[in-house]
This record gives sequence, C-alpha cells and structure tokens, in this order.
Amino acid sequence: MFSYFLSKQQHKLLALFIVLLVGSFFSTVRAQDYPRPAIDIDNFIQELFSVQSEDINYEDVYETLFQFYRSPLNLNTASREDLESLFVLSELQINSLLKHININGKLLSIYEIQAIPHFDATTIYRLLPFVFVRPAGLYIDARPLWQRILRERESNYLILRYDRVLQKKKGFTPADTNSKGEPNSRYAGSPGRMYTRYRISHRKDFSLGFTVEKDDGEQLTWDTRTRRYGADFLSFHAFVENQGRLKALALGDYQLQFGQSLLLAGGFNIGKGAETVQTIRRSNLGIRPYTSTLESGFFRGVAATYQFNRIEVTGFYSYNLMDANVLNSGDTLSQTEAFIQSFQTSGFHRTATEINAKGNIGERIVGSNVLYRSKDRNFQAGAIMLHTRYSKELKREDRIYNRFEFNGQENYNLGAHLSYNWQNFTFFGEGAQSKSGGRGAVAGFVSSLAPHIELAMLYRNFDKNFHSFYGSALGEGSRNINEEGIYWGIKVRPFKKIQLAAYYDRFRFPWLRFQADAPSSGHEFLARASYKFSRQVQLFGQYREEVKQKNQPNNSSNIDFLINTTRRNYIINLNYRMPRTLTLHSRLQMSSYQEGDMPITQGYALVQDVGFKVGKFTIDIRFSLFDTEDFNNRQYVFEKDVLWAFSIPAYSGVGFRNYALVRYRLSRKINIWLRYAQFSYRNQNTVGSGLEEIQGSVRSEIKAQVRIKF
Repeated sequence: MFSYFLSKQQHKLLALFIVLLVGSFFSTVRAQDYPRPAIDIDNFIQELFSVQSEDINYEDVYETLFQFYRSPLNLNTASREDLESLFVLSELQINSLLKHININGKLLSIYEIQAIPHFDATTIYRLLPFVFVRPAGLYIDARPLWQRILRERESNYLILRYDRVLQKKKGFTPADTNSKGEPNSRYAGSPGRMYTRYRISHRKDFSLGFTVEKDDGEQLTWDTRTRRYGADFLSFHAFVENQGRLKALALGDYQLQFGQSLLLAGGFNIGKGAETVQTIRRSNLGIRPYTSTLESGFFRGVAATYQFNRIEVTGFYSYNLMDANVLNSGDTLSQTEAFIQSFQTSGFHRTATEINAKGNIGERIVGSNVLYRSKDRNFQAGAIMLHTRYSKELKREDRIYNRFEFNGQENYNLGAHLSYNWQNFTFFGEGAQSKSGGRGAVAGFVSSLAPHIELAMLYRNFDKNFHSFYGSALGEGSRNINEEGIYWGIKVRPFKKIQLAAYYDRFRFPWLRFQADAPSSGHEFLARASYKFSRQVQLFGQYREEVKQKNQPNNSSNIDFLINTTRRNYIINLNYRMPRTLTLHSRLQMSSYQEGDMPITQGYALVQDVGFKVGKFTIDIRFSLFDTEDFNNRQYVFEKDVLWAFSIPAYSGVGFRNYALVRYRLSRKINIWLRYAQFSYRNQNTVGSGLEEIQGSVRSEIKAQVRIKF
C-alpha cells in the first residue's frame, strides 16, 4: 500500500537504498572476519616434533600446513576430518564447535568462536591462521572449472632453486684405481642441486603442477637406455575434487590415506612427538596430489572417488618404475632368470651402480576403498583391497632376521577400518591381512576427559610375516611388521599458562631384527612442560628416554646375547617474539647413551637463533656449538630454510654450526631467498665419508631460490 503513493523516481531511490543497505550488511559481516595472523610454520612444526629425525618427510608436513594457511578452512563447512587434521583442537572442542553450529546455525563472524564452550585464548590463537568464517553459500564461486583454474591468483607460483656444497667432495675428484687396477667409483654429474616446481591450486577444488629435480652429482642428460630424460626426477599431477558426486580425481602422481594408515598412508602422519594425543589418530584424507621430491612411496597413474549417498567408492591404478639391484640366477641347470635382491629408495643416481639400478623394476598396483559415513558423520566404516605385482621376483639375501620378510612377485592385502565418535571419545581401528597370512591391527581412542585433560591410547600388533608396502601406522619400527605395543598419551592444562604432556610406549619385537638376534623389547617415555609467560614469551622443558635391546658388541662366543641400550634426551627451549620485528630462540639439547654396563657417553648442542625484519628484508641467523662423544649422541636440530626446503642436519663431533637466511620481497609477486650455512669442526682433518668426504675441517653450503607468483 505504501508503494502505491510513491512516484516512479521514488521507487528507484527506494530500490537503490535497499541494495546499498543489504550490500553494507554483508560487507560488515565480511569485515568482521578477524585478519588472520601470520604463522611461523617452522616453529609450529618444531612444537609437533619432540626430537627431530632425518626419517620424517617434513616436506609433506610443511606442504599440508602451508596449504591450510594459504587456503584456510571455512568453519561453517569444515568436516570433522578437516578439523582433526589440524592437530589444534581436542575432541571436546571439535564437538563443541559442531554442536554450536547445529543448534545456533552457521557462524556469522570469526569472533563468535569466543562464545563457544571450551575454546580458550591459546587454542583460538593457534587456530586462527588456518581458518576463517564465511556464511555458507554467500560467496560460492559458480564459474566453470577451467575459468577458476585460469584466473586463480592466490596459489599460482613457480619456484626455482639451486644449492651446492662449496668444498670439493671426493666424488668429484679424478678417479684413482683399486688394488686390481680398476678405476674407483666417482659421481657422473656436476656439483649442485637444481629444483623447479610449478603449482596452481585451490584447496577443496583443484591442483595442477609439476616438479623437476637434479641431485648433487647427477647428470642432466637424455639417455633412454638408463631411463634418464633431462633431469633425474620428474613428477606431474592433475587433481580435482568436489565436482558434484565426483569427490576426487587424480591423474599422474598421487598419495592415498585411508583408515589408520595400516595399508595406505600418505601425507600428514606425525606419530610420536610433543603433541602426545591428537597425532596418534589418522583421518580418511582419501586421494591427495603428490608434490614431494622423494622418489619413492607414491603412486603414479589414476585414482578417483565417487559418492553414492553416504557411500564413497575409491578405485586406483598405478604403474611406477622402481630402483632395485637386479641379479641373474646362477643355476646353470635351469634357464637364467633375473631377480630382485633389494630395492633402492635413496633416489640418488650419481654413480654407475646407482644409475644401473634406476627404474629397472616395474610395480603395478590395483586397489579400492569403500567408505560408509553415517548421516551425522559420527560413524565411519570402510574396506580396502590392494594388489601389488612386480615385474621380477624379489629374493632377499638369506639372513635369519629377514626369514619372514616378503619374497616373491606379488602380494595382496585385504583390510577393514572404522571410527566412532561418542560424546568426547573417538574410537578407531583397522585390521588387515596380507597374502602370506600375516595380520596387522591397530585400535585405540582419543578423548577429552575434562575441558583441560586429554587422553589417548593405541594398541598395535603386526605379525612377523605381515607385509604392507605403503602403510605407516603408528609404531616404533619404520615399517608395520614384527611388532606389538601399546601407547598411552596424556595432555593436561592445570592452569591457563601451563601445559603438561607425556606419553609412554611399551613395545616388543616377537622375531629377530637387524642387530638383534633374538626376540627383543623396549619402551619409550616422554614428558614435556611448557609455560607461556605471555603471547610473546614461551618456555618449555622436555625429557625423553628410549630403551631398546640389541646384540652385545665385541661378543666372542657363538651365541649372541642381547643387552639394553638406553638413550636419554633433554631439551630446554626459550622463545621470545616481538610481533613483526624480532624473534629470539634459545635452546640447549643434551643426550646420553649407554650399552649394557659400558660407560655412558654424552653430547650436547647449544643453539641461539635471531630473526628480524628490516623493510623488505627478513633475516634469520643461527649461532650454535656442539660437542658429542660419539655418533650415538648426534643432535638433530631443525633449521630454517628457504620455502619448501628443509635442513635437519646431525650435529656430531666437536665444532660450530652457523647459518644466515635472507628473504627479500622484491615485489608482491617475486620473493628471493639466499642461505649460507657452515659446519666448522675441531680436531678433524676430513668431513664426511666415502664419496661425500671433504678434505679439511669446514663444510659450507649455499642456496638460492626465487618464487614468482602469477
């Protein structure tokens, strides 16, 4: 009735007013999004890993965290698996968030999480870099996929990197001769490592990219006979997800993770560390593009996931060439046949022996996973089938400790997995069997007993003849075989600024292992206490003890006896951060090692890091000294490096380790990194061994990288 009395001109003014009012409302809602703080991913990773190790794929960890930061989760649409994979929220906090959204509707602003029960200031601060809030459906990108790819600006970049050791290694010196007059082995290629990577991606939508790498000592050559085509390692992937019922499709190189990683593990698997509760559980991440430079442990082919109501079906096919030592049968009464003696997983192809082992074995894998999710997503159950076949038969060297290891040409696995969320408990488990009849199983729970108490337990049992080539469930060994154990982890926050964390892991190995000629056992214990003086200053102390059994050294009898080896690690760490200006990290690492009743040996590393920003420059410097009595007391210390590169060297011997890392922001689209690092040893005339040996007491490295964003 009111509009009846308005003129035509007034109608236009009223319509314009309404448009402006609605537009200003949504602009206000969007403006209420808290500006996501920058995150020091290097420091975040150090908090997750209690003791650094050269066996962990930090590149994959860094990649996953960085993708979460560049393409954060929308809390209004994030699934339970997404929230679990951040390793920031407890079961109680995840349940509180999902319950709040279910009762009150979608979040309108990131500030609303302050009103969610059990979300304390520390948790919110750690969570903010990886999440945002946007009303569901308000900013849906309806453009066709090809337009989204062509116009992606947030994550569209090219990286070029070069690094090398300045001193000459023995592998690059002229070849001398051995006692038979034959030339000794040398590296075929030039010094220096070259790396190129291009990727365009948007989380939960698509990813396209390739990686090219040449390691130090490898050749840039085109030789089809040795399967070398320019650079030594080439990787490519094309990946889309959430295209209607097609949940994921990967072409090229990819990874798979289902269940508790007993059969298929890929991506962000941490295991035992300073995060004593959340990291023991695995999530059904499904298909993920492979972007690492590790030259093994991935699939090459095609994989797809399709959804039928509450059931997701994944099928995958892979054919990849693997490095292996291939020998010919010496049986003259039968036809000579080639067989595999061992696989080579280093990825190096520098010497004639390494080049001859490159890609000479074909591995074909076919498999599927069927996953059911309940309507409320609190219950999940799945089944996995996996078949692996090699182009040649594997015949391991006949040693008693590997009597039950895989031998043959093909293997298959059948398995099932489930998880169930009940109140503040999440129960999970997975079981599987291999062709040999060996079985493996993991089962456990993660819980929030109270707002400030978290508890976790995991039991695992892997038969001595259980064979899983792509599994990585939590365990003491690097592979899921010949092990039984139980893990308990707890985390307590008795006061606002204090957090206590601990775990105890008891394990045994029913069959013989390398350097343990009898069934053996052991345990591992970690305790960590941290105190946060303020948002800028944090102190933590940590103690870790590991006891294992091994053969008694220097034993002259015909029977090997086992002795206990005890390794203890101590860390005191102080962090100070002045936002956008200065960071200081001071750390003292100490260790001791003892075999049986032999004398205790010790080692330590004292580290001081300084980081500061000046204009367009970001500079990080380390000064450190170390003193270790033997290699058993080597100190692994995480070092800052250029983007997507990692340095975790072993500080062993007596000396100094220093580095300087400079980042220069040339423009909004171009960033440049330069890094110089040096080991300076005392009382040593050489550094390294074998073809990596350097004459003198100094080992220096330089690294340069440029990232161009499009």
